[in-house]
Amino acid sequence: MSDHDLLRELLPFLRDRNPQARQLALSNLLGHTPKDSPHRNVFFAGLRGGGLQGAQDNDVIRDLKILCRDQLATAHDAFRALVNLSDNSLVAASLSEKTFFNFLVSYTLHPQATLADLAAMILSNITSTPSTAAALLLLKVPILPDHSSSTGYYPVNSRSGTCTTPVPYPSDEPVEVLALPLLIEAFVQGAALDDERDPSKRQRKASLHFLASVFANTTIPPVGRDFFLTPRLSDPFEKEGILEYPLAKLIVFTEHKDTIRRGGVASVMKNCSFKREAHKAILSPDTEKVAISPSTVEAPGINMLPYLLLPLAGPEEFDLDAQELLPDALQFLPANKKREPDSVLRLTHVETLLLLCTTFWGREYLRAHGVYEVVRALHENETVEEVSEHIEKLVNYLKRAETDDTKNDVDTGGKALEDDEDEEDNLIVEV
Repeated sequence: MSDHDLLRELLPFLRDRNPQARQLALSNLLGHTPKDSPHRNVFFAGLRGGGLQGAQDNDVIRDLKILCRDQLATAHDAFRALVNLSDNSLVAASLSEKTFFNFLVSYTLHPQATLADLAAMILSNITSTPSTAAALLLLKVPILPDHSSSTGYYPVNSRSGTCTTPVPYPSDEPVEVLALPLLIEAFVQGAALDDERDPSKRQRKASLHFLASVFANTTIPPVGRDFFLTPRLSDPFEKEGILEYPLAKLIVFTEHKDTIRRGGVASVMKNCSFKREAHKAILSPDTEKVAISPSTVEAPGINMLPYLLLPLAGPEEFDLDAQELLPDALQFLPANKKREPDSVLRLTHVETLLLLCTTFWGREYLRAHGVYEVVRALHENETVEEVSEHIEKLVNYLKRAETDDTKNDVDTGGKALEDDEDEEDNLIVEV
């Protein structure tokens, strides 16, 4: 009997009544789920796109989805298998099916969900499909008030063997709320996990770094950018309170030690900067309230510039006049200050600054807050040619003289990035 046939013989045991049989079968199958595995196609047999009716599972994918709710060892292997398999478009479509998608999001939201990081990885993979990213923007999940939880709520559809159910169970009727604001709050809470050494003080069991990639995926289309640039309440149960731009919650992570978190946040910042009407709100300090046209709803400015410049700044000392231009967070940086080590992320931040140059207001704000001084020092130390080229473009836009035409953003239509080079050379794409 071939290895392929042996694997097929194991598949029925994934639904065996004996939990040890399920776990043993899955542990033997898991090693064959990575992309380069020669017998990986055993998991795809019978999967169909389904047309208007949606994706149709085969038995093995259906079983793996069910096993994600099992006890720890089995659920871990089931989540891990689906992380590996979700690069396949048919599997990704199956995992985006309404019931399982709602479970994935609800499970990720549960602060005591042991395997929430794996669930976030699956969400990262499947939201790379535009239809699934769009579905997440509209997704609502049922929650119950739970004062014993660090989040203040219990996501009803998270029920599984690897996260706790409130005792006593809340008697209220579930309330359906948008999932994305809750995911943003969970992402913020997850960052503290790396710094809190006392387990009893941790709000969550998972760091949720991969949610940064989920947010990046959702901001590729304009409707996703609008979500992050629309003032919202933080508390899902309140109808009144302090409004805040969701983007403002993410920008503080541009120097986080996890590359996935930094990278996803950098992409969100860049994608949101394509919305020229938002540049004033994006750059204004949080001491000022700003609305984004055509809306008249005001919220504190996002104050993104310091978080764009900090990863690009090194230990250089500037003269007093230059220091006074810089945002407070960049004045008198320590001698051991390190720049962002990943060249892709440095390029992303420079491209974001270029996008902010597509409005006259943005260019003037960057000039008045020391951007030229920071990127000039960056250019002197940059070793990657593509990053250097983009810095040079940025410097040209910051140092050039403005005319009546370039000051009129409506007339120029964002053509501040056009110069004597081919337009294609200046193209910045969503990430």
